[in-house]
Amino acid sequence: MSENDHLDAALQYHSGTKHSYQSLRMHPHSLDWENKPLLFKIYPTLEVTRLPRDFHDTGRAALSAIADSGASGKEEAIPDLETLAQLLFFSAGVIRSKKHPQGETFFRAAACTGALYEIELYVVCTDLPGRAMPGVKNPPGLAAGVYHFGAAEFGLRQLRSGDFRQALVEATGSNASVAHAPVTIICTGTYWRNAWKYHSRTYRHFGWDSGTILANLLAMSSASNLPAKVVIGFVDFPVNALLALDTRREVAFSLVPIGHTQAPPPSSPAIAPLELPIVPYSGAEVEYPAMHKMHEASSLDSAGEVTAWRGKTRSHELPAPKGTTTSLQPLDDSRIPADSIEQVISRRGSTRKFTRDPLTMPQLSTLLDRAARGIPADFLDPLGSHLNDLYLIVNNVLGLAPGAYVYRWEEKQLELLKPGDFRDKAGYLGLEQQLPADAAVDVFFLADLKGILQRYGNRGYRAVQLEAGILGGKLYLAAYAQRLGATGLTFYDDDVVSFFSPHARGKSAIFLVALGRSAAQKLS
Repeated sequence: MSENDHLDAALQYHSGTKHSYQSLRMHPHSLDWENKPLLFKIYPTLEVTRLPRDFHDTGRAALSAIADSGASGKEEAIPDLETLAQLLFFSAGVIRSKKHPQGETFFRAAACTGALYEIELYVVCTDLPGRAMPGVKNPPGLAAGVYHFGAAEFGLRQLRSGDFRQALVEATGSNASVAHAPVTIICTGTYWRNAWKYHSRTYRHFGWDSGTILANLLAMSSASNLPAKVVIGFVDFPVNALLALDTRREVAFSLVPIGHTQAPPPSSPAIAPLELPIVPYSGAEVEYPAMHKMHEASSLDSAGEVTAWRGKTRSHELPAPKGTTTSLQPLDDSRIPADSIEQVISRRGSTRKFTRDPLTMPQLSTLLDRAARGIPADFLDPLGSHLNDLYLIVNNVLGLAPGAYVYRWEEKQLELLKPGDFRDKAGYLGLEQQLPADAAVDVFFLADLKGILQRYGNRGYRAVQLEAGILGGKLYLAAYAQRLGATGLTFYDDDVVSFFSPHARGKSAIFLVALGRSAAQKLS
C-alpha cells in the first residue's frame, strides 16, 4: 500500500487545522512583522529575460471566457512569446502597485490569502516563436528550457536549457495533454510565505491560492484559443527535481499543459542537480511539520501509480430535493457585459467592505452558471463532474427569498433548505467577520471528504481544495465582470456543516466566497 492510500493522514490534517470559536480563543493570532517574508522568489545569480508588455487585448468577453470549459482539437496551437507573457501577466503578474510611507503594495492578478502570494509559476517549454510584426524579420522568441516566472520584474529566469517536456510526460504517466503541449506551466507552493500568518492551515491555501491563479489562466487560455487542462496526477519527485526545489520549503502542486503540437517531445536532457541560491524570504523561517506530512502522504511515487490514480472521478449526485427549488435566470448573451477578460482581471480586487444593497436574481444566476460549467482537469473526468457542493446563505437577492440554499448543478436550480434572515449567522460562520454578514450572498464549499479520499487517496485532498480555489476564482471574475464585489474568507469548519445540516451532514467545509456590491465601487 502506498502513502497515498493511508487515508488517516488527510483526515488528521484536516481535523487538526479546523477553526472553531474555542480554538481561536485558546490560540490567539499574532504576527511577527519584523520577520514578514519577502513576497517574491528571486534568484540573485540568474539573469532576467524581460517579457514583452505590449499586449493585444483578446476582445473575449470575460463572462464568455470564464464559462468556457477549455478549447480542444488536434490542430497546431503554439503560443508565441507575447502570448505566453500575456498568460503569465494576467494569471500571476503585478497588475498595479501603490506607494505609501511604509513602502509599496503590489496588487496581483489573482486573489491570495493574506496577500502573501506563496504560489510560484514555472514554465517548461519547447522553442517558442516571437510574434510576427511588419518589417521585423525573425522576431525574438523563447528558447526551449525550464524557467521561473519573476512577477516582480515581469521576466523569466532560465533554470535549465533544453527541451525537458518529456520528463513531464513520464512524470504524468504519459498524460496526453502534457505529451502534446508546447508549454506547461507548473504551480508550486512556498510554505513559509503563507505559514508566517496562517501556520499549518497553509496547505489548504495552496489549493485555494493556486486555484484563483488557474481560474485566470484557464480563462486567458480560452480567450487566446489555446487548449489548457489542469493536471495534478504526477510523480512528485521528478517534477520537484526538474525545478530544483528545496522540498522542505517549496513543492510542486499542479501542472497546466497549454497549446497543442502534433510532434512528440524529444528525450529530455539529464536532470542534473542545481545549486541555485535564492534571496532569503525572512531572517528566520518556522517549519510546521503537519504540512510536510500532509504533502508527503499525498505524493505519488511512480508512473504506474499515477496511471492507476487518474480517471477516478467520483460519481456524485445530491438527494432528491425536499424543499422549494428555483431555476437559475442567467443573463442571455445579448445582455452580457462586453468587458474583456483582460479588463476584468485588471480591475479585480478583494472587496474589503460590502454595502447591504441587493443583487438581482439574474446577477446571482449568472455568477453560478458561468462559474460551474466545468473545469478541464485530470481529476474531473468526464467534464462537468465536481467534488465540491455549493451551499448558499442568501441575504439580499431580488426575486429570491432570504435563507439557506444548496445549488443543484445538474438541474441548475437552487433548493431552499431553510428560510430566514441569517446575516448574523453568516458573519459568525465567516470567523465573526463583518464581510459575510454584509454580503448579498455567501457561497460555502462543502465536500464529502471521506468519500473523495476513498476514491482518490490522500491526493484527493489536493484535488478538492484546488477545485474550490478554481471555482472561487471563477466567482471572483464573474462578479467583477458584472461590476460586483467578491472576497474569499475562512470559517468555523464544523459550525458551517452544522448550519447546513441535515442536508450537509457528513461533509467537510472547504472554502467560502462572499459576493455583493462593493462599498468602494459605490464611492468611486
